[in-house]
Amino acid sequence: MSNEKIINGEIFKRLLIGGASNLHTNMQEVNDLNVFPIPDGDTGDNMYLTLKGGLDELSAVSENSLCKEAKALAQGMLLNARGNSGVILSQLFYGLAEGLDGLETAEVKEFATALKQGVKCAYGAVAEPVEGTILTVAREAVEYTIEKLEKDMKLEDFFTLYLSEMKKSLERTPDLLKTLKEAGVIDSGGAGLVYIIEGFCKAFGAEVLDEEIAFTTSAQQKSVDLSKFNENSVMEFGYCTEFLLQLQHAKTDIAAFKVQDVIDFLSTVGDSIVAFQTGTIVKVHVHTMTPWKVLQFCQNYGEFLTLKIENMTLQHNETHDEPKKSTLKTHVQRARRDFAVVVVTTGEGLIATFKEMGADYVISGGQTNNPSSEEFICAFDEVNADHVFVLPNNSNVILAAKQAAEMYKDSDIRVIESKSVGEGYSALSMLDYGSGDADAIQTALTEAMQDVTTGMVTRAVRTTTLNGVDVTKDDYIGFVAHRMIVSTKEKLDAAYALTDDIAAGREFLIVAYGKDATEEERAAYAAYVSEKYADLEFYEIAGEQDVYDFLLIVE
Repeated sequence: MSNEKIINGEIFKRLLIGGASNLHTNMQEVNDLNVFPIPDGDTGDNMYLTLKGGLDELSAVSENSLCKEAKALAQGMLLNARGNSGVILSQLFYGLAEGLDGLETAEVKEFATALKQGVKCAYGAVAEPVEGTILTVAREAVEYTIEKLEKDMKLEDFFTLYLSEMKKSLERTPDLLKTLKEAGVIDSGGAGLVYIIEGFCKAFGAEVLDEEIAFTTSAQQKSVDLSKFNENSVMEFGYCTEFLLQLQHAKTDIAAFKVQDVIDFLSTVGDSIVAFQTGTIVKVHVHTMTPWKVLQFCQNYGEFLTLKIENMTLQHNETHDEPKKSTLKTHVQRARRDFAVVVVTTGEGLIATFKEMGADYVISGGQTNNPSSEEFICAFDEVNADHVFVLPNNSNVILAAKQAAEMYKDSDIRVIESKSVGEGYSALSMLDYGSGDADAIQTALTEAMQDVTTGMVTRAVRTTTLNGVDVTKDDYIGFVAHRMIVSTKEKLDAAYALTDDIAAGREFLIVAYGKDATEEERAAYAAYVSEKYADLEFYEIAGEQDVYDFLLIVE
């Protein structure tokens, strides 16, 4: 492969396998390049899961066709994109697929031009692109490499040159972004991209290639314990059935097709149903005793692009838990209505609170657990409303929500760019559909977030200095957004100092206690607020969130 000058589908797939493997190997290193010293370093995980989702879709393409494989990869990455870096990565490959459209194979120059189209798409996906990030690394590398292209250049030489400039660009990111320089790190998203392209280059070595192929074909497959189902077993859990269905003009009127017809049928033969349409492709998940009925019905509308049927008794996760009769939330699409709200948060108490406040669907996720675009699409499908308002409640979730909104065509999706749980809480407190006007409702939700501050207490994951505050690893820190306020050995001291900083002159204080906050700590904090801030209206929530011991909302 090292002497090739033309890239085809098979070579493309091998490069991607190498890229995914190399990113997986270095995933934790990418995670650790977190600017802020809180436990949210998941850039590597997000990028890997995004790319792996694309590879899962690509694996179903049997033809040695560059454009078809690039399209399948892009579709899978768009659906599985999570976190800002994951979304940007998916857009890079979506643009690449656009640039390769119609090309069964590509010369080096054609592939380089397609990479440039990928950069254009990635920049277009971000409302206010910031230099010194993965965007810069991708753009500078492709611009330099196109400028240095030589006639009859080999693929290996092209990617070697591309990688070399990418690494140089990555090293320059702290000079472009002050927060990186202050933290003493390079951009994590850019680092993830470098590891992917480094994996491309490694794939040109045959001895490495065998290892990379094994990574995606066998090492990633879950082992199956056949002893769990034998000649004396009784089928109890059914079959987990998943597929992508390509609608066909020869079989149905695609313009008139309604995914609800599929959902209605699936509800008669199974549960844990998820079904939604993107373009002319329908994705289906169902638990059923009779998978053949599902396949027979759906084949009336088109043909399968991917298909997986697993005996759920044999399924198990990494901890070998026994299966449950419904491993996913049963999808029951509600009656069509005018408005609905989808919210992202974590912690049983906060989830319950948001539902009580009017959220129609709560996606469990947020810090360290960014939901994918596909999870948003499933939520949009289930709430079944003409207008859907989305509260991501985390700056690293907004892009995935907006990407899902772009992909979803059955409703008017409006992403309210809430960046914290506090902003989401405040927005929901003003939820009122009385006007019947989607624009007015959106304006009210947005305005409600303007005068709210969210403070958080957690443990520092590394030693650094931010905003003049010396932070020591494992200290308890209190901060608002990216403004560090306090670092101390004691959890309650951090909570008190944070409260003193943000509560003065406010009318309301809501505290959501985290899962690790003890009863004694909760009582002590309540006593502190009651004594020092007697004029504040004070509310307590057993939030049960994982990352933050105290989550303070002041208005």
